Amino acid sequence: MAMTEEEYMTELDAGLQGAFEDQALDAVNGMLEIGTSPVKILEEGMAKAMFRLGERWKRGEVFLPEVVASAEVFKKCNMIVEPALIALGKGGDAILVCTATVKGDLHDLGKNMVGAMLKTSGFEVIDLGKDTPTEKIIKAVEEMKPAIIGLSALLTTTVPQQGKVIKALIAHGLRDQVKVMVGGAPVTQEWADSIGADGYAPSAPEAVEKAKELLGMGQPSVTDIVTEITAG
Repeated sequence: MAMTEEEYMTELDAGLQGAFEDQALDAVNGMLEIGTSPVKILEEGMAKAMFRLGERWKRGEVFLPEVVASAEVFKKCNMIVEPALIALGKGGDAILVCTATVKGDLHDLGKNMVGAMLKTSGFEVIDLGKDTPTEKIIKAVEEMKPAIIGLSALLTTTVPQQGKVIKALIAHGLRDQVKVMVGGAPVTQEWADSIGADGYAPSAPEAVEKAKELLGMGQPSVTDIVTEITAG
């Protein structure tokens, strides 16, 4: 007998929190097969599961390697959900956002969460990856001409790279052509202001809200607040 949506959500939650890849992927595929909205899978299933995992991490119930393993499973689930989101007609003339984790930083859970939620709100997102050299970001701005570049940093030692990217944009005469958003666990509004960033958000849904605000697009339709846990 086929599982219900609620049962699949329970399986997805357990699969993500336990880093059980097959279980999580089967749950995602199962929900898509029975007609569950990919937006619902992302927001109410995947994102909430990672939020709960983050709360457990803060309480010391799980450790960072376990969170990183779950993040990898999240990414694989997202690879299934993203084409379904595009199939909803969210592509086309969507506004382009490029995201990157700055040079020296290998963390990308928060960046991936932001990118996924931007897509649910109608943006086109190109992920430049993690440990991204400033030169690659500059080239992307020159060639792709995104409306926003999102810079993530988890480590206190890599946060200064966000400022270096902004300085490089200025040096190349590109600063006025793109909005710069910054995020990550050590990042604050004060830091964003000090380096001349256009926006900062402490969580993925708030990043979507800030992106729309910067572009004069009004408020997003995201309803769940998902706190970033170990990466920006």
